[in-house]
Amino acid sequence: FGDISGGASWQAVITADPANAVAGNGYFVNTTSAAFTITLPTSASIGDFISFIDYAGTFDTNNLTIGRNGHNIQGDASDLTVATERAGFTLVYVDATQGWLLQNN
Repeated sequence: FGDISGGASWQAVITADPANAVAGNGYFVNTTSAAFTITLPTSASIGDFISFIDYAGTFDTNNLTIGRNGHNIQGDASDLTVATERAGFTLVYVDATQGWLLQNN
């Protein structure tokens, strides 16, 4: 099973809280000015994926938070805080128990 993020529809660079992320999209996230949250979709189906890339290498100083929007992330009922400079990752939805899982970590 290969890297499914290659099929993402990459969006323009975002610099503040957008509307809910959309399955199948990739986001270049610029937290140079401030930390912010990207919220996962309200509904999800098995195999849905969303990719994120630290555009400016600033997740370590201005964290990105992935809002879970009622779904688990990695089996946990908590938002995901990303504090690693130059992080790039894809979340894939599996089911209600595990929710969104990291494809690459």
